[in-house]
Amino acid sequence: MNSLRPGHLKINDFDYPLTDDRIAKFPLKNRDDSKLLFLHGDQPEERKFKEIADLLPSNSLLVFNETKVIQARLIFQKKTGANIEIFCLEPVAPTNDFQLAFQLTSSVVWKCFVGNAKRWKDEVLEMSIDYNGEEIIFKAEKKEHVGEAFLIEFSWDPKSWIFSQMIELSGLVPIPPYLNRQAVDSDKERYQTIYARNNGSVAAPTAGLHFTDRILKAIKDKGIETEKVTLHVGAGTFKPVSSETISNHEMHTEQIVISLEALKHLYLKLDESIIAVGTTSLRTLESLYWMALKLKSGDDHFDVQQWDPYQESEYKLNAREAFRILIEYLEKRNLKYLKGQTQLMIAPGYQFKIIKGLITNFHQPKSTLLLLVAALIGDNWKTAYEFALQSDFRFLSYGDSCLFLS
Repeated sequence: MNSLRPGHLKINDFDYPLTDDRIAKFPLKNRDDSKLLFLHGDQPEERKFKEIADLLPSNSLLVFNETKVIQARLIFQKKTGANIEIFCLEPVAPTNDFQLAFQLTSSVVWKCFVGNAKRWKDEVLEMSIDYNGEEIIFKAEKKEHVGEAFLIEFSWDPKSWIFSQMIELSGLVPIPPYLNRQAVDSDKERYQTIYARNNGSVAAPTAGLHFTDRILKAIKDKGIETEKVTLHVGAGTFKPVSSETISNHEMHTEQIVISLEALKHLYLKLDESIIAVGTTSLRTLESLYWMALKLKSGDDHFDVQQWDPYQESEYKLNAREAFRILIEYLEKRNLKYLKGQTQLMIAPGYQFKIIKGLITNFHQPKSTLLLLVAALIGDNWKTAYEFALQSDFRFLSYGDSCLFLS
């Protein structure tokens, strides 16, 4: 076992005083009006997000997560009047592929959290949706208990509608629980990046919320290249570390998709500055290395476990070799996309393989996301967060941004 395995780390060492008044409950009027904490070295600086193109190295490749937040919260009412909230997590049957599941007609089974579950026995829940004078009946049937969640079969009539349309018509935006408010109409637009494309997330990749067409043009004008990946953000992103040490914390698993074209682009830029836009993009990029290492050892499941980077391996790869392995695997099979899943835990002691920097928001105390930041910038995370608190930065999903360069 690698001595760098971080299981012994105490989560209380990654705490800081975050009061409710420091949490941004709503976004600023303009996405790119947010402040930016810039850290390149030991001293943080307060800048504006509008300046980010000037702060990025000219040889950067920015990697965005183009997942799209779905309206995952469904409120059904029982005949008795009791509300049952169903929170969609991931598709199960007849497919676990997000893109295919959203195109299904007639019915689909999803893994879901259920609020007020004790009040829901065996009855099939129904809601009536009026769309331009057409009545659509949307049904939910509880099938079985799976850990903390349930398998729910959704069905609808007319059957010609697809599931993405059903949740678009009936669902609510799954804003983070720490906002302590109900979703409002503006969240539908603002809790979504402007480049979101692939349905599947139940939380936004919030580092991307600051980007506007104006910022993207400034980046392009500077000659900075961009690339897209997809990691569908799961509800586990909000799961606090409740154990004393992180060895007892189970990371959530999330689906990732990256095109062969993107892999080739990244391969050409490995010696330059690959900057992840958000922790989700970072975890996707770093997971690719561990997938390649497993592939070299004969495991082609593309499934990264949380402690994989901290295990001894008989194989050693540099980043260039890793990407070559992935590219050759896809090309031999005439595949245009690599699809897999990752449970990767990045914490102090982790050796970064791909990225040279990170754009990210401020994260909750004692969270796995804060552990990731500490892995990248070391104890400077304390300096940065203390500076942000003293300088009236806004925190969490709708808050301000950071740029960390190694």
